[in-house]
Amino acid sequence: MSSAATADLRDVSAPSQPLISTSAGFADWLAAHDAALTLTTYQAGRLFFIGRKPDGGIRAHERLIESCKGLWTDGQSLWISAAFMLWRFENMLAAGEVTPGGADRQFVPVEGRVTGAIDCHDIAMGEVGGIPRPIFVNTLCNCLATISDTHSFRPLWTPPFISALVAEDRCHLNGLAMDGPRPAWVTAAGRSDMVDGWRDQRGAGGVLIDVASGEVAAAGLSMPHSPRLHDGRLWLLNSGTGEFGHVDPVDGRFTALCFCPGFARGLAFIGQYAVIGLSLPRHGGSFSGLELDRMLAGKSALARCGLIIVNLLSGVAEHWLRFAHTITELYDVAILPGTRAAEATGFRNDDIRREIRSEAPGDNPFAMPRPARTEDQ
Repeated sequence: MSSAATADLRDVSAPSQPLISTSAGFADWLAAHDAALTLTTYQAGRLFFIGRKPDGGIRAHERLIESCKGLWTDGQSLWISAAFMLWRFENMLAAGEVTPGGADRQFVPVEGRVTGAIDCHDIAMGEVGGIPRPIFVNTLCNCLATISDTHSFRPLWTPPFISALVAEDRCHLNGLAMDGPRPAWVTAAGRSDMVDGWRDQRGAGGVLIDVASGEVAAAGLSMPHSPRLHDGRLWLLNSGTGEFGHVDPVDGRFTALCFCPGFARGLAFIGQYAVIGLSLPRHGGSFSGLELDRMLAGKSALARCGLIIVNLLSGVAEHWLRFAHTITELYDVAILPGTRAAEATGFRNDDIRREIRSEAPGDNPFAMPRPARTEDQ
């Protein structure tokens, strides 16, 4: 993980060409919701923070994290998956404090867990045995898992159609929706119990599964991702068709709200808006040959990499952010509430050496009462 450009929106490899462009009202939308965004770019291995400058312009900050995918934050803590690690960052700024660069959130790495290359996808915070724990999708081993103090991970749940806990991506389990502290719904690209079997089911073999019962709540989906509960509805991205919509878990019906001009992965909500990540399809890979290609061709449109902000009341994408080059795939996106701009400390420069912070001192934890004196003493 290393440092990179902050705030000028220009890629270090192409300094004359802006990396990011946005719709005219994007910064105003962030300001109206008193929020910043963070997103992961799996293919380019970058963690991005998108916020606002003091003058109201867009501010971007990035760090390099190899193969970063899953992302969870509440604005103070941040969990992110990497090639073979899970990282926890914490915001070290007090209310009203800002960095020299003007950010009001500074995320510093405080914990790293070696998981091995389990292809970790969605991450959320929940409870395991009543104890707060990160819960994540272990895609390689087809299960939901959490951290372990002695092993790479602790498995928590496996779809009923998976016959064994093995390091074989059989169904491409990927998305996780939480209901409070418990995992409620997951998405998978297929119901295969054979290594890579999900690839043959990309077109219409995708499923939404009820974690509590293990039953398939919705079938016939195309590479579904990012299930989320919001405002009384169960939302997801039907990525293979380019559709964003909601599922009725009673009858399994998927109702599309809008079309997404790209392979959609990453979904977050704030108020009546959804923030959706878009990727360019991989030619000749798992993303190609899907209905999404035909839908784009029918609209005489090209796929885009970036974000769209969709009004849930109208289904209209009112704002957008696009990557002009270098970045071709996003995986996840999250909201940083009450944030104007955010930064993260990297590992490969002197900043990490200077991150020396102490908790407030307390009472002496080693103090012991003196023995009572007797009259003979």
